[in-house]
Amino acid sequence: MENFNQTSTDFILLGLFPSSRIGLFLFTLIVLIFLMALFGNLSMILLIFLDTHLHTPMYFLLSQLSLMDLTYISTIVPKMAYNFLCGKKSISFIGCGIQSFFFLTIAGTEGLLLASMAYDRYVAICFPLHYPIKITRQVCVLMIIGSWIMGSINSCAHTAYALQIPYCKSRAINHFFCDVPAMLTLACMDTWIYEYTVFVSTTVFLLLPFIGIALSYGRVLHAVYRMNSADGKKKAYSTCSTHLTVVTFYYAPFVYTYLRPRSLRSPTEDKVLAVFYTILTPMFNPIIYSLRNKEVMGALRRVIHRTCSVKM
Repeated sequence: MENFNQTSTDFILLGLFPSSRIGLFLFTLIVLIFLMALFGNLSMILLIFLDTHLHTPMYFLLSQLSLMDLTYISTIVPKMAYNFLCGKKSISFIGCGIQSFFFLTIAGTEGLLLASMAYDRYVAICFPLHYPIKITRQVCVLMIIGSWIMGSINSCAHTAYALQIPYCKSRAINHFFCDVPAMLTLACMDTWIYEYTVFVSTTVFLLLPFIGIALSYGRVLHAVYRMNSADGKKKAYSTCSTHLTVVTFYYAPFVYTYLRPRSLRSPTEDKVLAVFYTILTPMFNPIIYSLRNKEVMGALRRVIHRTCSVKM
């Protein structure tokens, strides 16, 4: 068995792929997913920027979601791919801290942003006459900045704690990125206080926003049910189902992972669940929002038409 105990401060990421043909297949699949997520989110950001019909609060928030997903998957996959291709598993102490900081920042920020998007749809459907007053560009900017600031503060606290505690066991992290709970299993001190803060953070940044989203969409679906216009109902249901699909993909594995006691968690299960919110969700989000949204598809056609006209 390979010995991962080191005298240096580097950590070892045991990774996601086994050393076999199956591992090579999974690696190829993850790289393809990464490229799809990269192309999809960059295209969504560019499309919203180029088409004036999408210069609305809803799509302004959606462009931020694409930016976060782009940062999310870029924080995890390139390092994992580099280690696999080079046959290495090490990550420096500082590199691990940086990766953990960006992961936690995006995780918390995206949870709050999804709640902001739910509030935007709640006001648009339940109070359409008040929407231009309540949801302005300034309000969107404040919601986005607030989400980034709160996510960054939470991330700083968790990362600083993880970097200052003593690690006296093997430095082999049984994960494919520097996930703080996985790192703390290597600590040579009792970390029960930190586990409590993880529970609190998960509640504040994931569970409470999810409850808020559920309540908002409960009101939205009730309002949609009472609509007289069949077209209005169809459009509202399409928008709501799209957002709820994204929310479910993101929140369900995250909450299930971090709200469970350590005694009920296993490294293999944690890694499988982490694939959903770190790799699959950033790929699915632009696909879901584009294929199920006529406005986005219409904007895509307009941009392609303009591009072809300029070339001709």
